[in-house]
Amino acid sequence: MVSPTSAAQNLGTETAFEVLAKANRLAAQGRSIINLGIGQPDFATPDNIVQAGEQALADGKHGYTPAAGIPELRESVARDLQRRHGAEVDPEAVLITPGAKPVMFFAALLMGEPGAEIMYPNPGFPIYESVIRFSGATPVPIELHESSGFTFDPDQVLSQINERTRLIILNSPANPTGGVYSRDQIERLVAGLEQWPEVVILSDEIYSRILYEGLEHTSWLNYPQLRDRLIVLDGWSKTYAMTGWRLGFGVFPPDLFPFAERLAINSYSCPNAATQYAAVEALDGPQEAVDIMTSAFDERRRVIVEELNDVPGVSCVNPLGAFYAFPNISETGIDARTMQERLLDEVGLAVIAGTSFGHLGEGYLRFSYAASLDEIVEGVDRMRTLLANS
Repeated sequence: MVSPTSAAQNLGTETAFEVLAKANRLAAQGRSIINLGIGQPDFATPDNIVQAGEQALADGKHGYTPAAGIPELRESVARDLQRRHGAEVDPEAVLITPGAKPVMFFAALLMGEPGAEIMYPNPGFPIYESVIRFSGATPVPIELHESSGFTFDPDQVLSQINERTRLIILNSPANPTGGVYSRDQIERLVAGLEQWPEVVILSDEIYSRILYEGLEHTSWLNYPQLRDRLIVLDGWSKTYAMTGWRLGFGVFPPDLFPFAERLAINSYSCPNAATQYAAVEALDGPQEAVDIMTSAFDERRRVIVEELNDVPGVSCVNPLGAFYAFPNISETGIDARTMQERLLDEVGLAVIAGTSFGHLGEGYLRFSYAASLDEIVEGVDRMRTLLANS
C-alpha cells in the first residue's frame, strides 16, 4: 500500500465543494435541489470583463507570463488599492495568483514549520487550518463568538501570542459568519503587535467590497508600521463574479516577496494570461456592476435573516459583510453535521455545517445568500418543513 507523507495526510478540505458535488449528483437524478451552500455569486461576469478576456485571446495572449503576473495588472492592483484604501503599494510587491488560495498556502509555507504557531479565526475559512497543519506548524484558534458579532477580542489575541507565534491570519468581512472587524479592534491589535515585531499578519480581504449598513472597509494596508510584515490577500472572484476565472493576488512585504514568487514558479509557473487582461478591465473599467451586486446581496441579506429568525429553534444575527448568514440551530437539538445531511437528503436544501469551519461552528449552519430571493425563501421554507416534521 502506498501512503502519502504525514504532511499530506494533515491536509483538510473545503466541505462546500463536497456538498456541491453531492447536490449536483442528486439534481442529476431528478431531485429538486436548492443550493445555498457554495459561496459563489449567481451573477454573470460583467460583459466588459468577458470582452477583455476574449480580446486578449484574439490578440494572441496565449503564452507564459511573468510568474508574478503581467506588469499591467500589478500596476492596476496598486492603483485600485490606492483608490479604495488610500494606501500606496509598490506594484513590485503584488503577486498575481491563480485564485486567492495560493496566498494563504504561501503564507503558511513561508512562516510555518514544526515548533511554530500560527493563529487563525475559528469559526473561519477551513483552508486556514488545513494549510497551517500542512506546514507543520501548530494551529492556534482565535475564538469568534456570536455574542460579539463574530469579531475578535484584541486583548485575547495578544494574550495568545508567544515566542513561537509566527503568523496571525485575520479575515474581515468574514467567511462563514459575515462578521466585520471594527477600526477600533484593529487599531488596538496593531498597537499591541508593536511588542511582537517578528509576527507576520495575513489579512484576508477578499470580501472588502461587500459591506452593508454604510460600513467602510478598514484595510491593514493603512497601518505603515506593519507593512514590513504584512501580507494582504484579495482577488476578483467575489467582487466581480469571476470565481471560475481563478485569479487573486497577494501584497507581500519585501523580505517575503522573493520567496513567494519562487513558490509560484515551483507550483504553477504563472497565472492564466487572458484572465489577467480581463482582470485589468475589471479594476480599471466601470464599477457599476459591483454596486448592483452588493445592493442585491443587501436585499437578500435582509430577507434571509428575517426568514431564518422565523424558523422555530433557529436564530440569526445580522451579518455586516460578505454574503453568508450563520444561524444558530442549537435549540433544535440537532447537531450541525446531522442537520446539513438531513437538509440535503430529506428536503433538497444544500447548506454547510458550522463545524466545517472549526469546532466553534458547532450549533450553526452557513447559508450563502448569493442566490435568488425565490431560492432563499424556498430554501428556508424547506428547513422549516424538515424541523416541523422532526
